[in-house]
Amino acid sequence: MSGLVAIALLCRTSDRSPDGSLGAVGLSALVGARQVGAPAAPRVAGWSEDLRDSRGCLLEAGGQVDDALSAGGRPVLLASDCSVAISTLPVVVRHRPDAWVVWLDAHADFNTPQTSPSGYLGGMGLAGACGLWETGFGAGVDPGRVAMLGVRDVDGGERVLLDTHGVGRPAGPQALAGLPVFVHLDLDVLDPSALPAAFPVPGGWSFEELHDVLTALAEGSELIGAEVTSAHPARVDAIFAAIGPLLA
Repeated sequence: MSGLVAIALLCRTSDRSPDGSLGAVGLSALVGARQVGAPAAPRVAGWSEDLRDSRGCLLEAGGQVDDALSAGGRPVLLASDCSVAISTLPVVVRHRPDAWVVWLDAHADFNTPQTSPSGYLGGMGLAGACGLWETGFGAGVDPGRVAMLGVRDVDGGERVLLDTHGVGRPAGPQALAGLPVFVHLDLDVLDPSALPAAFPVPGGWSFEELHDVLTALAEGSELIGAEVTSAHPARVDAIFAAIGPLLA
């Protein structure tokens, strides 16, 4: 595999705050990422409206990952919101059916339109990529090849889906040693005292703990690529330092 391909996707998916897109802009300057798209005004909308209105942005997200992997590169996609997983993860497993998705997030994002209490598209991305509901962007992710670390806020119906579909909760990144992995990193996996978040959940990691987890994955596994969401514009320097193992 050739080198890093860093892309900052700036268009709106289901953003309810400007912080995610502003954080992606700030982080892209430090990473040296190519910027794609332009931020749009955040708003509160239901999942079906956001899915419809963000179709172009989601197609772009999947297309950028597809292009990088097709060229033998290692994509790192910076985006404002976790909804990009709807289109990126199916692309990853088309290229690498043996890939494991390492889900670093405060939330499982394993709701469907039927189970979601909020109707928020950003909380349905992984379930859509696993084929639990029809997104229009394909599926193919095997829930048994998903490993969740740092997840601590799970809705009731979502928990049933996680259990019945065999999503893994390993004790740490060492359990993935030697495996090909694609890392989904929602920075709200950090504790709210370290990083302001749109949906804060206490009990998260420090920047140092995040760096240690990413170091273990980068050094012990085959890193196929990554997506990084929910950067906060006030903390881009600390984020850049913490995600260094994904960029090496």
